[in-house]
Amino acid sequence: MKRILLTGRNGQVGWELERTLAPLGEVFAFDHGGLDLADADCVRRIVRDTRPDIVVNAAAYTAVDRAESEADRAMAINAAAPGLLAEEAKRLGALLVHYSTDYVFDGTKDSPYAEDDATNPLGVYGRSKLAGEQAIQASGCRHLIFRTSWVYGLRGNNFLRTIRRLAAERDELRIVDDQVGAPTWSRMIAMTTALSLQRSREGGGIYHLTSTGAVSWHGFAAAILAMSPRQERAAALVAIPSRDYPLPAARPKNSRLDCSRLAADFDLTLPDWNSALRLCLGGIEAD
Repeated sequence: MKRILLTGRNGQVGWELERTLAPLGEVFAFDHGGLDLADADCVRRIVRDTRPDIVVNAAAYTAVDRAESEADRAMAINAAAPGLLAEEAKRLGALLVHYSTDYVFDGTKDSPYAEDDATNPLGVYGRSKLAGEQAIQASGCRHLIFRTSWVYGLRGNNFLRTIRRLAAERDELRIVDDQVGAPTWSRMIAMTTALSLQRSREGGGIYHLTSTGAVSWHGFAAAILAMSPRQERAAALVAIPSRDYPLPAARPKNSRLDCSRLAADFDLTLPDWNSALRLCLGGIEAD
């Protein structure tokens, strides 16, 4: 039985991973209270006490706008901590699985981004995640870095849950329509991770992992409400440009990621975003 150390057990992806990884080995799952990634000594102690064969880092600082004013904390959790986990994994000969983001790109490309395209983050969050990738690569540990996008699920703070809540509270929702990406269900990320570990090769590296297809935030909101109960879709949706919804951190206009490397190396392709959303909301009765 493999020993698997999982961080971020209560997060969107971490919660799914704890269950999905269980058939692969003994999972030692930690939340923020048990493993604070901002505490280097705590990170070292937990890894050395656990002595895992696989480290799966699903914890992250994900407050994109707050990161602009909390750069040190974002860098500690998203950059320094993955580097430390990588160093410890290297010492143990363990594999490190880590999650990154479409925000490492600036969104100016006209087509989906490939893994080797030039990075150019627009804000602190993206820079911190890119620095984490680079620290892992520099460590020399065996690693799989999965870049994903627009993560949602029925737990935690995410766009799907926000839209469903606000639609029941407001008469109108103004949603950005000039940013495009692939909404990706947290359960699909966990399932793909588990399958990748079963099929893992020595090479490792960076892989893009998202649903197929693409949609704007406005289109995603419309699909969420169309699949939700009537009382949750009373609000009118109004499409707006990004400039009409200013935020502290800039977002890439194009968040599409090319996942052909994942398909080629692992024979894995996620469902279309709309199909995955329908599966996610399958237990909710729409009329």
